[in-house]
Amino acid sequence: MTQHFTTLNWFGIARLGLVQASLGAVVVLTTSVLNRVMVIELALPALLPGLLVAMHYLVQFIRPRMGFGSDRSGRSTPWIQGGMLVLASGGVLAAGAVALMSRDVSSGIGLAFIAFMMIGLGVSASGTALLVLLAKRVDEKRKAAAASCVWLMMIFGFAMTAGISGKLLDPFSFERLIMVSLGVSCIALAISFIALHGLEPKSLAQTAQNANEPKLRFKEALAEVWQESRVRRFTVFVFISMLAYSSQDLILEPFAGTAFGLTPGETTSLSGLQHAGVLCGMLLCGFITSRSKNPNLSSLRIWTVGGCIASSLAMLSLVMSGLVGPGWPFFSTVFILGVSNGAFSIAAIGSMMQFAGMGKERREGVRMGVWGAAQAIAFGLGGILGTGASDLARYVLGDPVTAYASVFFVEAILFMAAAILSFYIRPNERITKTQPVESSIPRPFISHGGSS
Repeated sequence: MTQHFTTLNWFGIARLGLVQASLGAVVVLTTSVLNRVMVIELALPALLPGLLVAMHYLVQFIRPRMGFGSDRSGRSTPWIQGGMLVLASGGVLAAGAVALMSRDVSSGIGLAFIAFMMIGLGVSASGTALLVLLAKRVDEKRKAAAASCVWLMMIFGFAMTAGISGKLLDPFSFERLIMVSLGVSCIALAISFIALHGLEPKSLAQTAQNANEPKLRFKEALAEVWQESRVRRFTVFVFISMLAYSSQDLILEPFAGTAFGLTPGETTSLSGLQHAGVLCGMLLCGFITSRSKNPNLSSLRIWTVGGCIASSLAMLSLVMSGLVGPGWPFFSTVFILGVSNGAFSIAAIGSMMQFAGMGKERREGVRMGVWGAAQAIAFGLGGILGTGASDLARYVLGDPVTAYASVFFVEAILFMAAAILSFYIRPNERITKTQPVESSIPRPFISHGGSS
């Protein structure tokens, strides 16, 4: 039975963007402000916040199960709201745990791990269900632009929360930290619930309940989705591209300071330049694809492949900057890297939203959950592998600049591999949801030992 959904207009997409911004506001407070407090004010090892953030990513293995729940219920809104409740509670609890560390370190750390697990669970439920809702309700022509809008609003949530909370925390006290965290969480919840009100008709749940489809358990639904070769290949693509994307985050500024002698203020400005490039790439891809007269997955694939290739070339340019030195256009390279990253990531998200609805009907949530879990694992590993590989290369090669350059070279290879993978994901663009699964599956590119 095919479900018919009313597509969201730009106002509806912006409302979902407010939800994503609220999600980002809670997360940024726990990953930036609490990180600094643990390391600076409490003089705890930097490994502790690193482990807590890794825990928040590790928990996101559960994303496919959250997506399955959204599929079974027929509505995404309750999962987004429930996820935001858990996320907001985890954010407040994390602030309380840091305050507790000032009096009892071991108890505070134990409570912090519980809080960051809640944060991971909340992000998994709300983030996955929000993407499912976008995939179901946004017109194909608007998918990349909608992804740009939602992600830009999330970045806006990051920036605004970091700026306002930073001012409210002075003069610093742990009581003030808890109050600011509580305020951010309450405001995020209020905005999310108001933005979601009436956005998804309740009649869709009744439609899902009346669908003539046998009730499958989660493991059966996951196995069913994993039989689709497109899902498997796109999962590998997401993991490799996001691993390359995230691995340079923690080493680009140290590289700039080591190779070019930039001050901490100058490296912070460099990071701002890169993020400005990311925003430009997102806007460019979203605008051009939304204005296209014949938008389809092929055009998004071109942007994805092109963005990955451009990112690979930018990484090679970073390698050359380490070898050549100050004469190389380093700042331009960083900006181009940001533009390339932004373009390929938005095109990939747009493709993800379209792929989610292809194949077996009513499995959008499971597919989105699988890809979300792959992204979370990649981000969790990226920072660890990037910094660890640079330390290892420095030990082997003896030169820090060459060590950083060698890691950038590996990331360039990963981006090129991601481009090749994306090129070979060739969906049948005429597929509809009422067609059998087999007709929607292209010839396998990566063999997983099973028939497709």
